[in-house]
Amino acid sequence: MTAAALVSADQLSAVRASHPDIFGTPWKAVKKWAPWVIALVYLVWSLWFFEIGRFLNASDRVWDLLYNVVVWRDMDTWQYGTIYIGIAQTLAMAFLGTLLGSMGALFVGFLAARNVMPVWIVRQGVRRVLDVLRGVDQLVWGLVFVRAVGLGPLAGVLAIFVSDLGTLSKLYSEAIENIDRKQVEGVTATGAGKLGVIRYGYIPQVLPVFISQSLYFLESNTRSATILGIVGAGGIGMIIIERFRASLYDQVAFVVLNVLVLIFAIDWLSKRVRLWAIGENEH
Repeated sequence: MTAAALVSADQLSAVRASHPDIFGTPWKAVKKWAPWVIALVYLVWSLWFFEIGRFLNASDRVWDLLYNVVVWRDMDTWQYGTIYIGIAQTLAMAFLGTLLGSMGALFVGFLAARNVMPVWIVRQGVRRVLDVLRGVDQLVWGLVFVRAVGLGPLAGVLAIFVSDLGTLSKLYSEAIENIDRKQVEGVTATGAGKLGVIRYGYIPQVLPVFISQSLYFLESNTRSATILGIVGAGGIGMIIIERFRASLYDQVAFVVLNVLVLIFAIDWLSKRVRLWAIGENEH
């Protein structure tokens, strides 16, 4: 005899009424499986845009490209001076744009922090402006400033500055809001003014976080500056696109390898600076 046979219909109805979550319903089954069905349908629909046949037809060009990337020819005619000047411009764009963005975020971040700026309308106004700055992709800012100030590294610096200002200010403000209030209260109890409280109560706690985030953005912006150069912001990106158009894929590979070495060097240096900022020594 099953357990259901030991329970009357009235008792079963009463249990169902008092504990409806225990019993399955068609609507629950729909809610459970509908997201999976929608995801599967969307996946199949997305694959429609991935033209596998076209990809296979391009296989010969892909192998030809890979061959030219590996086999380097006429290396004595590669104009190394132009390449390394472009790399230097790219690094300068990333460094200056990140520096300006960090300096601006150091001020704007406090205006966007709840525990520093009590005026709601000012804080929300600053945050909405920051939403706009980081909501527009850095590449789009690059196109805007190329149109505004012309071709060259200045457009790349401005694009990195504006984009980093929006993102770093948000990150800085969140770090400021998460500080330990006891240190701030201790500085306030000494009779220090608002600037003194910020200088001795806030900044010592958040400065290592600020430095770490800015160093990461420097590394990221070095890569981004390469892409900005492709749209006319100068630097190594313009050299890459010129070599691509001339089908000089071996030179493109050489430039990319140099950029990777630069990224590795920046990553190593950033790690050393972060350890210095937090007062630790690397073992």
